[in-house]
Amino acid sequence: MARQSCFRVALLIPLCGSAGIWAPSCISSAQVAVEELNRQAGIDGRKVQLIMIDAAVEAAEPIEEIINDLIDMGAIDAIVGMHISAIRQRLSKVVRQRVPYIYTPLYEGGETTTGLFAIGETPQEQLGPAITRLQDIYKPRKWALIGNDYVWPRSSHSYAKSHLKSFDVDVVMESYVPFGLSSMKPVVEALDASGADAVLVSLVGQDAVNFNRMFGRMGMHKSMIRLSCAMEENGLMACGAGNLERLFAVSSYFGAVATEANAAFKERYHALHGDFAPALNALGQSTYEGLHYLASLLHDHGDLWRVSSTRDGLPVRYSSGRTLLGGDGNARPSVYLARADGMQFCDFKLL
Repeated sequence: MARQSCFRVALLIPLCGSAGIWAPSCISSAQVAVEELNRQAGIDGRKVQLIMIDAAVEAAEPIEEIINDLIDMGAIDAIVGMHISAIRQRLSKVVRQRVPYIYTPLYEGGETTTGLFAIGETPQEQLGPAITRLQDIYKPRKWALIGNDYVWPRSSHSYAKSHLKSFDVDVVMESYVPFGLSSMKPVVEALDASGADAVLVSLVGQDAVNFNRMFGRMGMHKSMIRLSCAMEENGLMACGAGNLERLFAVSSYFGAVATEANAAFKERYHALHGDFAPALNALGQSTYEGLHYLASLLHDHGDLWRVSSTRDGLPVRYSSGRTLLGGDGNARPSVYLARADGMQFCDFKLL
């Protein structure tokens, strides 16, 4: 097969459904990476071209079939995926080391599929330190755990329950809901009746927005704090300022974090997209990282990706909006606990 003139990356992001709220920032951040790579040598000496593919669980076409066909036809050279773990698990059985697959968001950990590199934070890195900080400050005695019904919330909650045992506190409610639940009112009413004074919210995109709106409408913030690992700036704005009191988020990236690396990244982002670009956030920024990770992986290690995986900790040094990461293969980003203030995050605590 003739070598193609462009290096084509399938950018897998949710374009519809509960997680579709993340799409604009994911696309915009990836475009910054493409512009930077193409000003230099691209990837593998070729200009980078993005192919957008809907990776929402609600998408009309099965993503496994789409990706398998594209790989069979030689139509893509790599995958960068910012989607939920359920999609990653389905695709890992299809890709089979035929192209490198970079998975960018926070996830539940434990990914060992050869040829697949999960670069996001795990519950041990994010959730554990955040729970510890909130326990130290607010000392809640009863926690509730609410999430969508798939692997990341269930695995994260399993970790949370184990971590909370060390504080001798009770988990009084654990609930999982389908994507796109028509009304969050019964869920929030059950939460109110549980007597919890803290809730871990592992809902995705618009489902998290709908939950927080109902939570605020019912005045639940007066008796309960909220913690989320996946609430980002777009979701925050969609919730509305009046529904965000005592909401905390933990992440390795926030658009407002005052670091030199983020200031430089924001300057490049707005230079390309203008002042009214989609709000920067952790999930969007991760696609920027994913493309740079892919480029560095192939440049530094050639075809070694075919016999390696996340667990091997290859030394990949790549550009990020957070810092220059991965010098020894084991470097991990800083993690912050932030508080919602109006429709923005503030009061960043390094964990």
